[in-house]
Amino acid sequence: MFDVRDQKVRRSPDEVLEHLKNFHLDLKFSVGIWYFSPSGSRFKEAASAPRSIEERLDIIASLKDYGVSALEAHYPNEINENNLDTYKKFSKDTGIRILTVIPNLFYQKQWEFSSLASPIDEVRNKAIERLKISLQLNKELNTDFAIVWHGGDGYENPFGIDFMAMRDRFAYGIAEAMDQVPGVRVAIEPKPYEPRGRIIYGTTAEGILVAQKVEGALKNEENKRILSEGHSLVGLNPEVGHVLMAYEDLPYAFSLAMEYGKLLHTHWNSQPAGNYDQDQNVGVISPEQAEAALYVLKMHGYKGYFGIDINPERMPVEVAVKNNIDAIRSMNARIEELDHEAIVEAVNNPDKHRGLIEAILIRARAPKTISLPPISSVIK
Repeated sequence: MFDVRDQKVRRSPDEVLEHLKNFHLDLKFSVGIWYFSPSGSRFKEAASAPRSIEERLDIIASLKDYGVSALEAHYPNEINENNLDTYKKFSKDTGIRILTVIPNLFYQKQWEFSSLASPIDEVRNKAIERLKISLQLNKELNTDFAIVWHGGDGYENPFGIDFMAMRDRFAYGIAEAMDQVPGVRVAIEPKPYEPRGRIIYGTTAEGILVAQKVEGALKNEENKRILSEGHSLVGLNPEVGHVLMAYEDLPYAFSLAMEYGKLLHTHWNSQPAGNYDQDQNVGVISPEQAEAALYVLKMHGYKGYFGIDINPERMPVEVAVKNNIDAIRSMNARIEELDHEAIVEAVNNPDKHRGLIEAILIRARAPKTISLPPISSVIK
């Protein structure tokens, strides 16, 4: 179990500066096998024929030298008991590890009226069983966590719903499965809406609340021992697009998860604030949000993977993955070169350094073909 307890460390301004100078993000990239095969939607057909799991794995293997080092897959439609050996051989041959096995709790018709939060006992029990099996596979593959994206758990018409009971069913269902397979982390991925009109626990703050609620309900002695040592067993996997769909500020959201030692993973793409879930490539929209988020991760010592979660409909998936890796690397290089001392000083004494951070960022983003005046001639 990788240690995220140091995310909660509070630092003085001098300590923040020292940390910014000496801590560097380890850009480890994971990919989701789901977008390596073309898919259609209710508005258009798929651009080409679907690819088999083996064909997808071959493409992912070819991306290792470009920086892909981990893989994410859903149970049972992408990874299951029948093809588990294929994944094990893939990891052994390529060195690309399986980072997470994700229970598919949103796609099938059986989840029409929610999965873990379903008021129908038979359906909810099936969801708990699927999560349990997913946790077992995570344990067997020595992954870092099981992501839970609960896109089907929610409602459209809010009238008459017992929201407390709905939230209880969801949280205690996760706890029940975790107690049957102790010692395996869960990373909840909030999303405010789509496919449901409103998905429960859909924002970063709500994600932290449900993580704490699940941890408080755990009864297995091994799980309780891990919690007693200050580790998080339930954390978050915020996705950039989902955060922005909820009109949250991305760096603020990431920092909030880290404040509680619960940022287990991050999913990267770009997205207009609000709007439907687009999964565009990193930096296509609001690159300044991505840069600010990277700086927050650097400031608080994020050591997890950078999961690329995209929908490359109009370009080859290999090109899209490489573009995303390049975008994150270039943004990270830009924040590494910033004047951290000036930024920390301006943040803590804003009345004495009006406009300084903006001037720093303008120069960091300016092309080399333009020579801007020194900051000293702008900021008096």
